[in-house]
Amino acid sequence: MPRKVRELIKELKKASFVNRGGKGSHKNFVHPKVTKPITISGKPSDDALDYQEKIAKLAIKESKK
Repeated sequence: MPRKVRELIKELKKASFVNRGGKGSHKNFVHPKVTKPITISGKPSDDALDYQEKIAKLAIKESKK
């Protein structure tokens, strides 16, 4: 069963990412050690898409370097 968007957001915030806002259901997260902002779209109750989980995982890994 796929995780929810709210769970991805929770993980990003735990890794010190900051939500800098976005349009509509899009949220942009930035971190000083990550080169590109991470965009997560969807309502918090929506299922996270595979690519969203992948980019969140890679960004969290990059932030720990």
